[in-house]
Amino acid sequence: MTKTSFTTPATSTLQPPHSSFSLLATKISDMNLTATPDPQCAEHNALQIPFAVLYSVIFVLGLVGNLVALWVFFYIHSKKNSVRVFLINVAFADLLLVACLPFRILYHSHGDVWNLNPTLCKVVGNVFYMNMYMSITLLGLISVDRYLKMHRGSGTRHRLWSTRRSRALCAIVWILASALTLTYMISKNDRGEQNRCFHYRQLLNEKWKAYINIFLLVLFWLVFISLVVSYGKIAHRLLRTSQEKPDLPNTVRYIRTAKKSFFILFLFTVCFVPYHMVRVFYIKTQITETSCYWRDVADKANEVSLLFSALNSCLDPVMYFLLSSSVRKEVLRLISNLLCVRDLAVGSGSSSTTEGDGRTGKTDRGQTNRVFTSNIKETESPGVGSNLDCEGSLKQ
Repeated sequence: MTKTSFTTPATSTLQPPHSSFSLLATKISDMNLTATPDPQCAEHNALQIPFAVLYSVIFVLGLVGNLVALWVFFYIHSKKNSVRVFLINVAFADLLLVACLPFRILYHSHGDVWNLNPTLCKVVGNVFYMNMYMSITLLGLISVDRYLKMHRGSGTRHRLWSTRRSRALCAIVWILASALTLTYMISKNDRGEQNRCFHYRQLLNEKWKAYINIFLLVLFWLVFISLVVSYGKIAHRLLRTSQEKPDLPNTVRYIRTAKKSFFILFLFTVCFVPYHMVRVFYIKTQITETSCYWRDVADKANEVSLLFSALNSCLDPVMYFLLSSSVRKEVLRLISNLLCVRDLAVGSGSSSTTEGDGRTGKTDRGQTNRVFTSNIKETESPGVGSNLDCEGSLKQ
């Protein structure tokens, strides 16, 4: 009984402080090493498959659209002007951006796990952003180019925006973008997580990277303002001219061009404005102490809005179609040729049926196609009509 009274005070006076210290140390260690104690820090994987599917669609459409555009620009004879130079560079930037998408598709389809070389992750990620901002900058230059051509005299216009100077300006933009991207990629203090890529990173000890992101943010809003002012004034002037002089032969074309200006501005806004609104909050969480919950919100919002920015790579060919008559004519010609090939294949496979239908007075598919092409001839220019005439190809 004496032994019990001796050992009990000893354990009651020495063991509780030791147990409290051990419990506290264990909790601190668990909080530092894992994120499981806080349910707000858990990974949410619901968006991985949708991202992989949507990026796949953007990849296919962007690849086809921009390849067709470049083929038209280089192999179809068209007027060589400054807008054509800018559009070619936009198409190249979009193609490079599209080339980065398969890596994002692979990453998301594997549960946001990067199984390739870590250096490749840095290259793909930075090249993606470089070409996105290349497209933004070039689209801003196109808007300024169109504005000056409309509001300046012909002599001043050619001196300011000659084809040679447009090429030089594009070269300068490419050099600056490449230099900035290389500076970002060769930084040694990039402590990314193993098997992770395209994920949220805090920049508390690398605020110079955050300053680059802020610079790109300011660059975007300057370009956006230039687009709003340029296309807004272009559309206002065209609409005012069409209202003041409704009898002019070009009135309908002025109205159509004004609508195209608004549509291009609409595409730019939908694709890029959401992302750069989110970036304000995203960058703030990178350079300040932020809770795990808000970091996760910023990361998910950034990824969703980035999807809209990538969507621009397959919507830019729509802009080429609106701004370039050569692209427009060639796309219509390709569509007509596809229709001709389809009708020719169907006609050769069912020639006996077609002959029987002709005796009973029914209209065959070749006749329907000829009516279709004749209607196009009436609405398009003579050059387009001649390209769209597939009656000769059906007879061969």
